[in-house]
Amino acid sequence: MSVRRLAPDPVQPASFAFTPANENWIDQQIAKYPAGRQASAVIPLLWKAQEQEGWVSRAVIETVAKRLGMAPMRVLEVATFYTMFNLQPVGEYFVQLCGTTPCALRGAEALKKVCEEVIGPQSTVTADGKLSWLEVECLGACCNAPMAQINVDYYEDLTPANFRQLLDDLRSGRPTKPGPQNGRVGSEPEGGANTLTDKALYDGSMIGAGDWQKRVLEQRKAAAEAAAAKAAAEAEAKKAAEAEAKKAEATPAAVAEKPATETAAAGRPKPSEPVQPSSAAQDTPAAEGKPKPTRARAKTAKSGDKPAE
Repeated sequence: MSVRRLAPDPVQPASFAFTPANENWIDQQIAKYPAGRQASAVIPLLWKAQEQEGWVSRAVIETVAKRLGMAPMRVLEVATFYTMFNLQPVGEYFVQLCGTTPCALRGAEALKKVCEEVIGPQSTVTADGKLSWLEVECLGACCNAPMAQINVDYYEDLTPANFRQLLDDLRSGRPTKPGPQNGRVGSEPEGGANTLTDKALYDGSMIGAGDWQKRVLEQRKAAAEAAAAKAAAEAEAKKAAEAEAKKAEATPAAVAEKPATETAAAGRPKPSEPVQPSSAAQDTPAAEGKPKPTRARAKTAKSGDKPAE
């Protein structure tokens, strides 16, 4: 690893201060650590400072050290160790060009020449402050080599022609499209897929898994129909219960409103109905098939009869 040093004094700012929003963010970060362990937040604070200013100056290191109660040398050790911290001023668009093996085999050297022609030597900032560049180690997008990271975006499948156009668009403020620059999607092979070209080999249809969407739709439909049937049954039951309650409430009132004569006549048999014998008549011998007893008739008095004494 090469020795990393701070930028020369002429380019160092006189002071640095975090924005109020970043100060609030810093308070939240420090609160994550136990009391006396606030120095553990040194990397997040340096990263936030670089996010705000674009690079880490001596003023940034001193401010972070004071904020965390650390010696400035300890913060400097961290800043110079990690290559993700820019110790030199950078342009508005900072181009980090990958130069490791996969990108080198795919044309990274030609892209370096474009940077030198358009921007200048490494760590040079253009006069308008728009562009600067640096060759870096692998950025992890080897399938799409050669590539470059510009600020936070990846631009892949670069050629000298489209890379030159990209830098011109950035400098001019025209919109750009991160990702592959040759029209492919993600890391798929150039020219389309060469393997697994038969969809049945990977969509699960051979084992019936391809119909999962249909099954899900059928299950949802069945569940919706069951819920609708249940709701209809509950509504019908509620309606019947309400009708029964109304009927029960109306019956006593109708009886109370009938006239007394109608109520008295209710117990009498109708003319068309046969008269049933009373229980007293059923208890007589005649009712049991026995002859009825006859009463003795009173004798009439004759002229020759003597009066009883």
